Amino acid sequence: MKKPIIFLLIFTFTFSFTACEDYLDIVPDERPTDEDAFRNPNAALGYLYSIYGYIPNQRNSFSIDLLTADEVVSAFEHENWAQFPRGEYTASNPVISYWNDLYKGVRQAYIFKNNIDGVDGIEESTKSQYKAEADFLIGYFHFLLLRMYGPVVIADKQFDINMPVEEYPLRATYDESVDFIANKLDEAAQGLPMEQTSSSDYGRATSVIAKAVKARMLLYAASPLFNGGGANKSSLFDGFTDLDGNQLISTSYQEDKWQRAADANKEAIDMALAAGNKLYRNSDYDSEFPEDPIEKDLRYVYVDKQTDELIWAETRREGVYYFQNKSTPFIPGTSWNGLAPTLTILESFYTENGLPIDKDPEFDYQGRYNIDSTALGNTLSLNLNREPRFEAWISYHNDYYEIVRGDKKRILAQYRRNDDQGIQGRSNNYSPTGYLNKKGVAPLLDQSRLQVSVNYPWPVIRLAELYLNYAEALIETGQNLNTAKEYIDKVRVRAGIPTIDEAWAPIGGANDQETLREIVRQERTIELYLENHRFWDLRRWQVAEEYLDSKVKGMNIQGETDEEFFQVTEVKFPRNFSQRNYLMPIPQAEINKNELLIQNPGY
Repeated sequence: MKKPIIFLLIFTFTFSFTACEDYLDIVPDERPTDEDAFRNPNAALGYLYSIYGYIPNQRNSFSIDLLTADEVVSAFEHENWAQFPRGEYTASNPVISYWNDLYKGVRQAYIFKNNIDGVDGIEESTKSQYKAEADFLIGYFHFLLLRMYGPVVIADKQFDINMPVEEYPLRATYDESVDFIANKLDEAAQGLPMEQTSSSDYGRATSVIAKAVKARMLLYAASPLFNGGGANKSSLFDGFTDLDGNQLISTSYQEDKWQRAADANKEAIDMALAAGNKLYRNSDYDSEFPEDPIEKDLRYVYVDKQTDELIWAETRREGVYYFQNKSTPFIPGTSWNGLAPTLTILESFYTENGLPIDKDPEFDYQGRYNIDSTALGNTLSLNLNREPRFEAWISYHNDYYEIVRGDKKRILAQYRRNDDQGIQGRSNNYSPTGYLNKKGVAPLLDQSRLQVSVNYPWPVIRLAELYLNYAEALIETGQNLNTAKEYIDKVRVRAGIPTIDEAWAPIGGANDQETLREIVRQERTIELYLENHRFWDLRRWQVAEEYLDSKVKGMNIQGETDEEFFQVTEVKFPRNFSQRNYLMPIPQAEINKNELLIQNPGY
């Protein structure tokens, strides 16, 4: 399969436009006429690229789902994103809302479809592919709306912007929305290539991407939040009806939705494998660190531009105030100690034996907060004898952080108050938990000055997710549990831990639905850590209150000695979650335009 190249850089150079490192906006809203956008093949292609620009950027701090679950806490809680974990958003002030932009993207896609046939000089086969890309974007934008707001207003054509308010379409039911999106993505897949054969087109839609998006959507649709509360809970949406009394989200559990999700994910997996996707292993990346080959694979799983694991990637360049520089140990004006894993996430990673820390008989769970001695100095017992993903993705006190600093290729990270990475006297630029994130940070990132020396495509969908999607859906059907374990094991073995049967054998095995449900959810928490998933997973599993309405904990970062530092301490930043937060509010301005548009419960 073709290797990833950040194609939008080429487009930016070709058309000599820039937009703050964002997607190219060839045809802004203030363009004189639509005809200008379709005057020749290049203009039409530029218009198509501009539609991709309505996809929200997932790798920066303005993303609604990157830093807003319980995975990390940050000293940058003055930024807008922090209002989400605090529950400080309303319909009048949604803080981060994609409603308008996504519907603008849908409209642009229909305009494109309705005009592309009139452009001379484009082969019919190319026009057909362009239309399929537009269909994919229509489906994808509707999916993003569905995931965020629940039942959507289905835009099945280009609507007249001057139409009377009483003719505006209203919200469809959730199940109707799912069917519309699934059909749109299937339709798009028929006209899309399995892979983009030119490296300069990396990031554009393919049939594999379309099927993978559909598979993810159907997994969400089968999940408890949108499926009557699941087999063991009650629906949260009793009474959430349209003006005719139709239930907008079904309150009845339907097990067959899990089978539909399983089938869709298996189809996406088969197509991805046929296209050449595979789990990233045996890295030959030219990097001295990490020294352990498994940890190296995990650290470079999507940082390596040559990875075949990515099915779809965010290709916009990373800014200097984005993810990597916010994660790395403090240097004044260069990097900011910012993304601190929480104790909840730290304790979610497995032991080296591939078991939860509270189930492994070889792990001293009761003594996990004791101080232990290593060759590099004292650290918390919790940090030792953990799985390779913990070592690869978590920076803890008295361990190496692989990063370029002058002639050094790794630094010994220390987080007590007066240490180099400690809070010292700063009110910002410190780790609130005494840990830092390493996942998604290139070990060859050169921080000699303010820059992003290593750019890479950000993962939107990768093969490991599809494996876990498929396994979860099979487990929830209560059938083919051994097949579910096989697909989880593919991810576990790549991560350097034993298979489920090998790991659980000493403690009675893992063969029932409830145990395997816990395993696949924990596996997602670990494997997809800080990849924009947990914000949605906790909601769709209908367990968000348990995790998002509790105090964040870490080490005592004011401690100057080991004894003072290694004390579990509540982080000062508040966290609040209520039932209404399961869905985002439709902006009140949209409700005011059309009094027939039903707002989400609680807003």
